[in-house]
Amino acid sequence: MKIIAASDLHGTLPEIPACDLLLLGGDLCPVCNHKLDFQAEWLDTTFRTWLEQVPARQIVGVAGNHDLLFERQPKRVPNNLRWHYLCDSGILWENLHIWGSPWQPWFHDWAFNLTEDKLREKWALIPADTDILVLHGPPYGFGDAVPSFSGEVIRTGSTTLFERIQTIQPRLVIFGHIHEGRGQWTLGRTVLANVTLLNRAYEPVYPPWEFEFTD
Repeated sequence: MKIIAASDLHGTLPEIPACDLLLLGGDLCPVCNHKLDFQAEWLDTTFRTWLEQVPARQIVGVAGNHDLLFERQPKRVPNNLRWHYLCDSGILWENLHIWGSPWQPWFHDWAFNLTEDKLREKWALIPADTDILVLHGPPYGFGDAVPSFSGEVIRTGSTTLFERIQTIQPRLVIFGHIHEGRGQWTLGRTVLANVTLLNRAYEPVYPPWEFEFTD
């Protein structure tokens, strides 16, 4: 099974190669305009057209901290787009249990921000038999490093998410949020990947990530 993954599109809608499954890790809407009316229209027009043209058998995605409409006026998110939008929910597809969640540690009162004690409650909802975990925010220690003004590296990922991943050991975890953190790692049987398309300067410099699932 060929899986393509991308996060932090911020309005950049890349060419997607033919695949079985496309995973979208949030921050979908353009960064140039955070107004809810604009996001609703963009999702219903530009994003809709792109989804309909993507050569994937299935598309699954979550929202991110810039996708304010999904948290603040979720009823205005088009419900007939060609994807499965997950928000602390899951689907079974091709014998794969896929779970999605948009949350990340508190940061400047953006969408889907929670303190770590509340995040623990969200991660507890992730079923133990999850095969693929689609997130926006990273777990602590993986793709979450941000340089500070003093030159130190600050880890921004969720510690309780890391604990949950260690416990349930899904086969694949994709996320973004931290543009500096693009990369792939292995933790036990779990592949983790920060699949952001944009760099720190919000430039679309990375291609969509590719995975091959084998039995």
